[in-house]
Amino acid sequence: MRARPALRGALVAALALGVLTGCSADDGAAEAEYAGDYSSHPPLSVVGYPSTGTLGITQQVVWRIADGQVGELADLGDPGKDRGTTQKTAENWIAAFRKGAGGKVTAEFYDEGSYRQTVVLYLHGTGQIKEIYILPAHVDGKGVFRVSMDEPDPGRATAVAPWVPKKPGELGSTMIR
Repeated sequence: MRARPALRGALVAALALGVLTGCSADDGAAEAEYAGDYSSHPPLSVVGYPSTGTLGITQQVVWRIADGQVGELADLGDPGKDRGTTQKTAENWIAAFRKGAGGKVTAEFYDEGSYRQTVVLYLHGTGQIKEIYILPAHVDGKGVFRVSMDEPDPGRATAVAPWVPKKPGELGSTMIR
């Protein structure tokens, strides 16, 4: 019978923690989803200086590509862009990078990440490189980071800019154009 008081104590402590930290049920669900994603994907190697927001959105982009989740990947796109363009870009990224995103990936974050950030993804298993742009956005009244998804042409989606190094860290995570 001692299990019930212990269980009740744990529930009261969790509720109190939620009230004290201002967590909503939505925050808890998002944290649980993140923990599930984090534990079911290979760890992302990081070079450079991401902010918490730019790192989080980059992880989600890699995970959605690896899992082939077109709609969920498109949901990470800039809300100010045309949904059709964002959806087609998500399809292109998954078709081109899904295999590589499922393995070892290094994300190199260029320049300072509190506002917007260029991120280069190195997909080690396939030798592919993908450059993405992370930017701030407002979604449901909250400031969040989103990814620019304006590559409805498959050739453009897989093109590598001439400035991008072949290996992470070659430019010291500072863009030189």
